[in-house]
Order: sequence, then structure tokens, then C-alpha cells
Amino acid sequence: MTHSEAPISITVKSAAGSLVTLRASTAEELDQVVALSIASLASATTELEAAVRGANVAVPPQPQAASIAAAFGGQFISETPKTYPAQDYAPAQGARMCPHGTMTRIHGLTGKFGPYKGHFCPAKQGDPTKCLTQYVKAGSPEFATFVADQTKA
Repeated sequence: MTHSEAPISITVKSAAGSLVTLRASTAEELDQVVALSIASLASATTELEAAVRGANVAVPPQPQAASIAAAFGGQFISETPKTYPAQDYAPAQGARMCPHGTMTRIHGLTGKFGPYKGHFCPAKQGDPTKCLTQYVKAGSPEFATFVADQTKA
């Protein structure tokens, strides 16, 4: 009887979800197969899972832009990538971040307790994931140096 038709089999599932099946004709043979296979199966399974996740997959080279343009009958103008100054994408000095992006610094002139300053989440009003406002305490060093993005009357 071949192992693919063996009456005894055991299937083991790895942490990543790969299934490995061992087959044998008798319980003794299964014990031997398991004993001989454990180390090599663990190593092979780890290697296979890494390859599937892309850890060992070779990345093909990117085609040159000029050859792509030529293939479509176009002309390639420049290979120099556009660079953007840091201030175009970095938060401003003193700005705070939340999961929704850069918080808006607002100075209000007439709050419940008088003038206020705070960092407000950019999520839309009514969004259940909107972060709490981080108010700056009056009299703190930050209150004196706070630069608002908006002032509300």
C-alpha cells in the first residue's frame, strides 16, 4: 500500500495555518514517520510560509519609464522625481497628531469658562471615533506660546 492510500494519517496545522499530513500503514510506522519528520517538516513549513508571505520572493526589476513611454508611442520627459519640502507634509511646530491626522490648534475667545486654547481632532463632527479635545491649561507655559491655526469668536 502506498502512503497516499495508507489507512492511518495525522494532519497538523501550523501557527500560520499550513496543513501537513503524514500517512502510514501501521501505528509503529506512523511513530517512525513522525519522529523522522518533525524537525524537517517544521523547517520546511517555516520556509514555505515565509516564501508565501513574500519574505524570500525576488522582486522583478521595474521597467524603465522611457521604455514604457516608447512602447505606447510617447516621449519620456524627465526621470528626476519631484521633491516636496518637509513643511508640505510634516506637522507644524507645536502641532499634535491623533489617529485621524494633525490636530487643529484652535483659540476660542468665549468658551464656557472664558478664553480657551486646544488641539482638536480633524475627524468629522459626529464621528464616533473622534478623539477628545486636548485643552491647554491657562497659565501653563504652552498657553503663553500657543500658536493657533484658527481663532473662534
